[in-house]
Amino acid sequence: MPLRAKILSPAMQQSASRQFSTVAEIKEQPGDEPNDVLFSNQGGVRTITLNRPKKLNSLNGSMARKIIPRMKEWSKSDLANVVVIKGEGRAFCAGGDVAWLAQRNKEGTEGQQESKDYFALEYKLDHLISTYSKPYVAFIDGITMGGGVGLSLHAPFRIATENTVFAMPETNIGFFPDVGASFFLPRMDGELGMYCALTSEQIKGVHIFYAGVATHYLHSSSLPDLEARLAELEFKDYDNLQQRYKIINSTIEEFVTGLPHDQPVSAGPAGGNIRQAIDYTFQPANDINQILETLETLEHMDSNNPASTEVSPWAVKTRKTILQRSPTSVRVSHKQLRDGKKWTIAETFKKEHAIASRFMEHPDFVEGVTALLVDKPKRTPSWSPSTLEQVSNRDVDSFFSHETDFELLGTEAGSNGQDYNNYPHAWIGLPREVDVYQQVRDGSSKEAIIEHFEKQKNGKVGVREKVEDILLRKAEDVGGRLQWKR
Repeated sequence: MPLRAKILSPAMQQSASRQFSTVAEIKEQPGDEPNDVLFSNQGGVRTITLNRPKKLNSLNGSMARKIIPRMKEWSKSDLANVVVIKGEGRAFCAGGDVAWLAQRNKEGTEGQQESKDYFALEYKLDHLISTYSKPYVAFIDGITMGGGVGLSLHAPFRIATENTVFAMPETNIGFFPDVGASFFLPRMDGELGMYCALTSEQIKGVHIFYAGVATHYLHSSSLPDLEARLAELEFKDYDNLQQRYKIINSTIEEFVTGLPHDQPVSAGPAGGNIRQAIDYTFQPANDINQILETLETLEHMDSNNPASTEVSPWAVKTRKTILQRSPTSVRVSHKQLRDGKKWTIAETFKKEHAIASRFMEHPDFVEGVTALLVDKPKRTPSWSPSTLEQVSNRDVDSFFSHETDFELLGTEAGSNGQDYNNYPHAWIGLPREVDVYQQVRDGSSKEAIIEHFEKQKNGKVGVREKVEDILLRKAEDVGGRLQWKR
């Protein structure tokens, strides 16, 4: 039976957290929901089930205050081998409870501080996941957005299914892609991360796997059997974390039954003509104005170009989308992702807390949430400033110019104490473009490169499809040898 959280007074749902520097200070508060998170044990598996299905498992302070101490407890247990997190119902976690945050912000400085404290608590949990000392597996079966991304994307194992919908929709509500997005979005292949950040575009199903958001793709019906199999795993005392990762990776692969044949890489944003357009449009040298100008050019692509039937409609939609988003959010998010390439995982959460705190004082967050999520029927938000031209560089810099009194939990919370510039578990998913580039630079042939990665990944499903797409887009045959396109 699940271990239900201790029941406290239900009078004040959604009570916000204050700053905490140690796990011991993170405790349930009056008003926390009693069963919004369920915990269970099966063999060596410890399971976290997000249990607010009517709210699409949206994350709040009550849930975070239960999860952090439990993860600390498991980190010290020799009986806990693997932590699994999943959601009840049709969502893994559709985001943070932003409606509550917007309501608190309307109440002035004190309410804004409660919102800032909530983000501090959420980011402590996300950082704990990113440095956790035990294997952590996220079943992202269903809607996975915003706060749900923070609970999963920093995990070494992220399992997508046919039901998964991924997005970072923050610019749509006058906010910015947080929960560590400054770290993981810039490290996605090419400019996929910038595209996701500025447009809030959704990626679905197997394309989440091709994009590198997920490390594995399984049919949802396999998840219960996988969880039971993980519970049976036993590790040797001297197996380090990376060795345990390899065992879990092999175990998950046992449940892979193949990929949908009617959804090739080129049919989603991770490959094909649209992917080429994304990398061209959002290239690092382009500022927001240049991005919009490039999209306008692509709208009028020569109709004789075979790619025009895909790219032109995409460019029209993408340009319109960016212009509908909060101008402040768009400009801040653009700088955030460019700067985030240089941030460590710890710096990421500290800097994001400063940015989030500034947004709690900005009118666009309350306006965006109210217009799109609270008011019935929905209405078009009235942004302030209303255009990209009215957002000055000084306005943007103000989101990055101060720091908040924000401390991460550190090793006490079950963290392995690591700070890093790249995920130490990045090898678990499909090959990345940087890996393929290295093989091309070394002078290997197309088939040799594919065989190299299939051998390296032990025949992992999806390797051939992704590598072939990368080579088709990024490499060309020159005199019998592949060369990377400039």
